[in-house]
Amino acid sequence: MDMASPAGPRLTCPEAAVSRTLLLLLAWVLVQAAGASDTTGVVVAYNLTWKSTNFKTILEWEPKPINHVYTVQISHRLGNWKSKCYSITDTECDLTDEIVKDVKQTYSARVLSMPANATGYEGEPKYTNSPEFIPYLETSLGRPTIQSFEQIGTKLNVTVQDTRTLVRKNGTFLSLRDVFGEDLSYTLYYWKASSTGKKMVKTNTNEFSIDVEKGQNYCFNVQAVIASRKANQKSPESPIECTSHEKGIFKDIFFIIGAVVFVAIIFIITLALCLYKCRKDRRRRSGKEGSPYGVA
Repeated sequence: MDMASPAGPRLTCPEAAVSRTLLLLLAWVLVQAAGASDTTGVVVAYNLTWKSTNFKTILEWEPKPINHVYTVQISHRLGNWKSKCYSITDTECDLTDEIVKDVKQTYSARVLSMPANATGYEGEPKYTNSPEFIPYLETSLGRPTIQSFEQIGTKLNVTVQDTRTLVRKNGTFLSLRDVFGEDLSYTLYYWKASSTGKKMVKTNTNEFSIDVEKGQNYCFNVQAVIASRKANQKSPESPIECTSHEKGIFKDIFFIIGAVVFVAIIFIITLALCLYKCRKDRRRRSGKEGSPYGVA
């Protein structure tokens, strides 16, 4: 006697595998949703950029936070992460005080994103790493300043101000020259005030002394240069300064006039004192002659 076949369709192996896959996928989605419930609105920072001039160094990024805050961490190679700018809503962090400790070191930074007002938050924060940054090679050179200049005859002397930085040594702030040494040079561009043809001369110091035509006015500016770099070699050019031959002439004239006036004042005062003394002596003699006890 044949046994009756079981009622209903039988589940094949492929269908069971698909069912298990769907169940696992659903479970994964639920876990991710539960994990994200504590970080709702948290956005990872992007476009991390180093902005540095004369070693004044700021890390910038995007976007502006809405429901989260940022904390910045910085480290050099083989170093530990150090937190800076805790729980901020800004999109920049000044890291100058860290990088000036060793401007030839290689630094990395990262921006951590965490929920705002999340007291006791224990989740793993999302973060983005910055590009590496070597201050000595990458900080931009600021616009130099001409400290003084003087045109004497056929010589034009120009002194460039030695810019101070935030780099310290033994408690003293160092200048660009102190930090870069002979790597730093300056280029002077100069031309006759009545012409547009420029000439240039370079120096590894902060002083220029160039030959010019006597009686001609000259205009000039300077630019800092680090030729050993692959990028950021040159600074912006300084504001233009000009000599004035007429001003020199007026200065000499004013000096002569001042000297003449001074001598004239001394002469007038001396003359007035002499006249006063003469009058006084004359009155004294007149008084003696008119006295009844005078000598006959």
